Parts: sequence; C-alpha cells; structure tokens
Amino acid sequence: MWDFVGIGTKGNVMNYFSKSYFSKTTVAIRILMLVGASIATPAAAAGFDGQWNVQIASTNVACPNGTSVSIGINNGKVESSNAMMTASGHVADAGIINVTLTSGIKRAVGSGHLSATAGSGTWHGALCSGTWTAQRI
Repeated sequence: MWDFVGIGTKGNVMNYFSKSYFSKTTVAIRILMLVGASIATPAAAAGFDGQWNVQIASTNVACPNGTSVSIGINNGKVESSNAMMTASGHVADAGIINVTLTSGIKRAVGSGHLSATAGSGTWHGALCSGTWTAQRI
C-alpha cells in the first residue's frame, strides 16, 4: 500500500504525500471504507452474542487474582453487564475478541479467542497482567 521508494534520495517527503495517490477523494473513500468495516458486524460475529462469565487471573502476586466479571456481547459488540465496570470492545467473525474493562480510574485491555461456548486470552493493565477464561452463560 505504501511505496516509500525514493523518498530518501529525493529529500522532499512532503511532495511525495501531495501526489495524486493521496488526493482528497482517495483519502475520503479509504476513510469511508474503514468506517464501514468497523460498523458492519459480520453475521458470524453475532454468533457469539449473549452473556459470558469471565474469570480473570493475574501473573503478579501483588495484584488481585480470581476475579469474575459478567459481560454481554450484542451484534459482536462487547457491553457491560455490571454498573461497577464498563466493558467495551468487539468480536470478529472468527471469534477474535478485543476488550477494554474500566472501573473508576483502573483500566485493563484484553484480547483472545472465543469459541461457541468458551474462550481464553491475555490482558494487561498499568501495573498488572495475566490471563482470562470465559464461559457462555
């Protein structure tokens, strides 16, 4: 997609980026395609919809371990099931999940894979990290 051959020898990077390859129309079309791809949820991703119980384990003994949270997935989008925590993220059609959990000023980012009834992955926060497992409720 990016062709940077010759930039170092020509010395004028700005001229390269002002070529017709980056015309306003081309940029607008690419942005619309990216937005459309992020909004459209494949039917297969909706196959993971429902309530999930997630067990969180930490690899650091100084961090809490064994916490359980409930999240919901609706049309491939991860949603909170608890007023104490905000969950956001998405599930791709192959079951790849990316999620962010927020509680007050604490934030953890996780990723992994879901099957029809279970899932697993890793997560990390500012000071802690670990693994998670999930079961469909």
